[in-house]
Amino acid sequence: MSIGIEERSPEAKAQGVPPLCAGDRLSRDEFERRYEQMPHIHKAELIEGVVHMPSPVSAEEHGEPHFDFNGWLFVYRAYTPVVRGGDNSTLRLDLDNESQPDGYLRLLAEYGGQARLVQGFVTGAPELIGEIAASSVSYDLHDKLNAYRRNGVREYVVWRVWDGAVDWFVLRGGRFEKLSPSSDGIYRSESFPGLWLDPAAVMRGDVARVLQVLQQGLASSEHAEFMQRLTSKSSSDRPRPQ
Repeated sequence: MSIGIEERSPEAKAQGVPPLCAGDRLSRDEFERRYEQMPHIHKAELIEGVVHMPSPVSAEEHGEPHFDFNGWLFVYRAYTPVVRGGDNSTLRLDLDNESQPDGYLRLLAEYGGQARLVQGFVTGAPELIGEIAASSVSYDLHDKLNAYRRNGVREYVVWRVWDGAVDWFVLRGGRFEKLSPSSDGIYRSESFPGLWLDPAAVMRGDVARVLQVLQQGLASSEHAEFMQRLTSKSSSDRPRPQ
């Protein structure tokens, strides 16, 4: 997919800004300069210095799984006020990578989170990123995986819709390793205690079961201890009144 020169904004034409095209190799600054002048582009990513512009996707392959996935993250965020999440927000990871993941969760900076808001953009790596991928051949499991690993994303969840599988990677020793479900078949996040996922329920579209398992995670002692530890740390870090 590429955008023709005639689809640039009048300002871009006047300034001689080239169009943004899939496969271009650009710096992050040049990527942003061209992206800002292309009003018809709804999603473009810079991954390892290469521009990616996904084609339109169907509801079955992407839209509805995307909706369900972010609903799961939203419920966790609702019960965990020390985190924030986003959907297709621009992440400034490094000079060669600026992605728009399908979903993410980040710990607030004041509670030790590794990403920051700079001029309204998330800068740095959120603790958890999720992507909806068609299959294992997607760049989500190759170039993006390497970019996220190198930038310190702690957990990376990929729902492979065509393959009927969910891959959950955790960063250990600078490498992504696949997280194994517990004996009950449930994934349990290491970075966000209480973020539990039943992959079988996800794949059969049983949203009620997905939320039931998540509520069990939110009611767990692990989630309570996580919240207590972070809020206690934040309170202790505040300057005492003189």
